[in-house]
Amino acid sequence: MNNVVDARGLSCPLPVLKAKEAIEKGDEKIEVLVDNNTALENVTRLAKSKGFAVVHQKSVEGDWQIFISREKS
Repeated sequence: MNNVVDARGLSCPLPVLKAKEAIEKGDEKIEVLVDNNTALENVTRLAKSKGFAVVHQKSVEGDWQIFISREKS
């Protein structure tokens, strides 16, 4: 099961800090929900810098779903 981080309605840097906390717990797959492009870009940058694969999509409601998974080496 994915760890879901709901960071909608939060201003940066809070979405990044919440995503970082989930990453540091050691979860293999994390879904982060954000509602603005700045948070999307910053969370994506963080995850990639930590060696994670990142895929994102816009939901029907207009929010972003960011799927973070540990890359297999």
